[in-house]
Amino acid sequence: MGMSEVWSFLSARRGRRGLDWTDVLSYMYLSMGVLLILLPILWMFISSFKSEGALLSGDTRVLPYDPAQITLEGDKRPRNLFFHQKPDGSQEEVAFLKAKGLKAVVARPSEPQNEYEVLRSELVPKEIVNPHWENYTDPTLDSARLQTFNFTRYFLNSTFVTVVATILTLLINSMAAFALSKYQFRGRNAAVIIIIATLLVPPTVILVPLFIVVKYFGMFNSLWGVIIPGAATPTGVFLLRQYMLTIPDELLEAARMDAASEWKIFWRIVLPLSLPAIAVLAILSIIWRWNDFLWPLIVLTESEVFTLQIGLSTFKGELNDNTHYLLAMTVLTLLPVTAVFAFLQKYITAGIASTGMK
Repeated sequence: MGMSEVWSFLSARRGRRGLDWTDVLSYMYLSMGVLLILLPILWMFISSFKSEGALLSGDTRVLPYDPAQITLEGDKRPRNLFFHQKPDGSQEEVAFLKAKGLKAVVARPSEPQNEYEVLRSELVPKEIVNPHWENYTDPTLDSARLQTFNFTRYFLNSTFVTVVATILTLLINSMAAFALSKYQFRGRNAAVIIIIATLLVPPTVILVPLFIVVKYFGMFNSLWGVIIPGAATPTGVFLLRQYMLTIPDELLEAARMDAASEWKIFWRIVLPLSLPAIAVLAILSIIWRWNDFLWPLIVLTESEVFTLQIGLSTFKGELNDNTHYLLAMTVLTLLPVTAVFAFLQKYITAGIASTGMK
């Protein structure tokens, strides 16, 4: 979809000469939805550049402000800059040297040797916009200060889990959907009902028995213990089955008359025709696996096999509160899912509309 098509869609209106009342309501609803979705993400992105002190102090300003500092001649450490608000209303920039009761010892940056005293109530801090890029570079470049967080390892673990689990999910669910939509056998409808009924079972109910099975098969503290239990999903089977029901049976019969095997029919005919639904399931699977936290938290206890979501939890502890790192790494975790969604977005509308998920 080009920009001209997007603009024509957004600028469409019902009124011929002006805005109809339905146009006003539609634009208000659309604007409110965009703000509710994008504002928290925008706040998180901007706040990820703030310093740890600003976040802990509850700084509500949008931009990452920091005190302006200067190193005076003959001084070893930087000094905070202030505006001296004089009684006559004029201002001058001064460097803070030390506190002295209700007064403060300051000096002009141009004349650091000429110290003088002013009332501390007359000093207004000078602040500048200062993005803290170290919030991103410290965790991603394996800084010595963050030995408990290995971004590269966690990112590769999450990528492996997401890619392999998505491939298995698409393969298993598509084969099950093909059998349930194109083969006639006794108990087919009952199998479909049972699969759909499993959607009513909360995932937390099966956590304990699933953990016992994973531990019995030796997949505890293994990425395969995260991948295999969720390889087949009732949502995926239902979604793909609803789409495959729209494929004409005559097309498959013609392929059988040409001596095509069932595997070739599935691989060469059914899968290509089901690409819109498969793309939708791929997006859902990637989002599920990439953002999964509870199940990896139960199965994985060694840092070498942590996924990115579990690794982020190491920033929060009893004695540390690395909110600035947590926000920055959360922003990075959003990028892969956003890229996949943008790449496959052209299949979303066609896939959802054709699978009966209204």
